[in-house]
Amino acid sequence: MARLPGVDTLGDLNGKRVLVRSDLNVPLDGPDADSRTITDDGRIRASRPQLTALLEQGAHVVVCAHLGRPKGTPDPKYSLRPVADRLTQLLERQVAFVDDAKRYDGGADIALLENVRFDARETSKDDAERGSFADELATLADCYVDDAFGAVHRKHASVYDVALRLPHAAGGLVLREVEVLRRLTDDPARPYVVVLGGSKVSDKLAVIESLLPKVDRLLVGGGMCFTFLAAAGHDVGDSLLESDQIDRVRKFLDTGKVVVPNDIVVAADVSVDAETTTVAADAIPAGHKGLDIGPRSVALFAEALRGAETVFWNGPMGVFELAPFAAGTKGVASAIADLSDALTVVGGGDSAAAVRSLGIDESRFGHISTGGGASLEYLEGKVLPGLDVLRADRDDVVMEHD
Repeated sequence: MARLPGVDTLGDLNGKRVLVRSDLNVPLDGPDADSRTITDDGRIRASRPQLTALLEQGAHVVVCAHLGRPKGTPDPKYSLRPVADRLTQLLERQVAFVDDAKRYDGGADIALLENVRFDARETSKDDAERGSFADELATLADCYVDDAFGAVHRKHASVYDVALRLPHAAGGLVLREVEVLRRLTDDPARPYVVVLGGSKVSDKLAVIESLLPKVDRLLVGGGMCFTFLAAAGHDVGDSLLESDQIDRVRKFLDTGKVVVPNDIVVAADVSVDAETTTVAADAIPAGHKGLDIGPRSVALFAEALRGAETVFWNGPMGVFELAPFAAGTKGVASAIADLSDALTVVGGGDSAAAVRSLGIDESRFGHISTGGGASLEYLEGKVLPGLDVLRADRDDVVMEHD
């Protein structure tokens, strides 16, 4: 596989204009658009090292990013303005916020463009439409750096098409993500244990099928575990169940590598003050939902993790945002964090948010991914457009623009 060119391949950047695609898709909360606050700034902090390095090289940096899924038109609740304020704090220098890229004069050391998804051309399936937006972005810079691994699985204007128009490189965050994911797929140190959670097994089918032949054990929690329990012949009450996936899941169980919970925290409703009960995994009562794995399951998973040399974890074990259902995720996360000699990879998204919200020291993990869906697609073996376009051996890349 062709290597990815790093920023060092772009030469002397002093005085150059560099367009950086960052992943600043952070959760916001608040009663209205004018008072929304960032509830988890992990991705912003992850973007800081590359931006700092470029500024220290004397580059003039223009950052572009998306937030949420606006419908191709400006929507104040998805504005990146709060992110510009947080970047200003983290970088300890003023980040100019640009709500209209066409009017930007390039006068700031660093600027953040408004949400690229406010323009419908960013996500268009029409090459010409995306290209016209990429042309506009390309006029802002002399070269392009993609440091948004969480977006490389999208063939979007700011991810794919801009790289066809400018000298380009992968940022440090992207290079690190690829390095770690290669270690998970090419020749992982063994025992190799994967821990999967989250709501729906259908979201993880492809990655399970890809990883199962490579792993020694696969631990399954979260809402998706109930389809596995049903496949094992257990009644799951009112728990989340994808009955159309039972036959497929049963084949996974037949490999003998899958470990499922043996006790479950259940409640009649999903609320912070719900009355909870812990029951055996084969004794979930009617009218109750399984909302977390129980303490015996945490111990079971911790034992399955013992001695592992490589661990990949993606997806919480329960509804960790609510205190009654957070213990399973915290227990399993702590067991993974205790493996100080192993390569431990937290697969982004809700897992990374759980680590931070549950108060577990991030430095206890080998790598916390910002990738989310992009990480899973990489592990599935899919071609990721944002990486493919950066490959150093491509011969169809235009190295300058008008």
